[in-house]
Amino acid sequence: MPADTYTEVTSRSWGSKLGSSIKGVFGGLVIAALGVALLWWNEGRAVTTARGLKEGASVVVSVAPDRVDAANEGKLVHMTGVAATTSMLSDPDCSIQVQAIALRRTVEMYQWKEEKKSETKKKLGGGDETVTTYSYSRVWSEEAIDSGAFKKPEGHANPATLPLSSEIWRANQVMLGAFSMGSGLIGQMKDFVPLPPPDPTRTSVPAARGRRAQVSGSSLYLGPDPGNPQVGDLRLSFSQVLPATVSVIAQQTGGSLAAYQTKAGPAIQMLKTGAFPAEAMFKAAMQSNRMITWLLRLFGFFLVFVGLKAFLGPLVALGDVVPFIGNIIGGGTSLVAFLGAAVISLVVIALAWLVYRPVLTIGLLAVALVALVLILRRRKASPPPLPAAR
Repeated sequence: MPADTYTEVTSRSWGSKLGSSIKGVFGGLVIAALGVALLWWNEGRAVTTARGLKEGASVVVSVAPDRVDAANEGKLVHMTGVAATTSMLSDPDCSIQVQAIALRRTVEMYQWKEEKKSETKKKLGGGDETVTTYSYSRVWSEEAIDSGAFKKPEGHANPATLPLSSEIWRANQVMLGAFSMGSGLIGQMKDFVPLPPPDPTRTSVPAARGRRAQVSGSSLYLGPDPGNPQVGDLRLSFSQVLPATVSVIAQQTGGSLAAYQTKAGPAIQMLKTGAFPAEAMFKAAMQSNRMITWLLRLFGFFLVFVGLKAFLGPLVALGDVVPFIGNIIGGGTSLVAFLGAAVISLVVIALAWLVYRPVLTIGLLAVALVALVLILRRRKASPPPLPAAR
């Protein structure tokens, strides 16, 4: 079957490219500034989260979930037990009803999808030529894909909207022994297991709109032939969260479990499926905080790098009059942008540490100063080299 593609070739003059790069200077500064702001905010977030977790780990009390002890009122408690519910959840559109902690309906529609791939070649005189290939394929997607924005919408039309959307219904009351779990904890129970599709002969799906409803594998298929899907066909799948053993860390408020507000700032309400001691849960949360911190640091660095690269863009455009020279300048500006982003990122992180972790920062600087003094003294105390033997 031949590939469904559309190719477009565009050219820019040297003046047009230079003008675009000059306009990009301001955008580059904005992107770099966003990167700096993200780096600064991330350090503050990391510190307050770590302090909150440390505070929580120092005051948490492990209790049994079978009874409410008034002595623990307002305290941060840890417990392990079976989270269960008597609530009945239903999908009103598909006539499904189950006793579960959560019920999820996933709706996908068969649609056209556009992918773009571009290749730019520099030309003598500073201009360039870009060959862009648009390829079209049909995929299942939970989101409506706007075919009106395609480069070649003809022959690739999608329905404007999905006639039925994906939904999640959660139980209003979930009990952990004698305690009622708050919505924030219930929302953390995400171990969905598949549900068999409903009987199409007993289900009236509004989204069908004349489509034939039939079971296909683990899905309810709305369309003429599951083996040969057409654009606009739908498939619905269902899953549920069943009662399970969970470990929870939250504040005891009467007979309820809710978020615990730490003095450091962040609120604590943690849930993990399975039996875990409080120490292990806090350790995992601290590791997660460190991972998020490094990911955001890398993203902040990337934003600063992209911003500096755009800021230096006019230099590359000037050199592109002779493509070979432009490539050399481009490589040089990339290195400068990388080094500049590294320096700026380290300085911002260091300054943020000075604000958010002054004691630790001063301690590290003191250690570095002592090490420098010892190195200098050692160099002064080193005996002069012996004269060479004749």
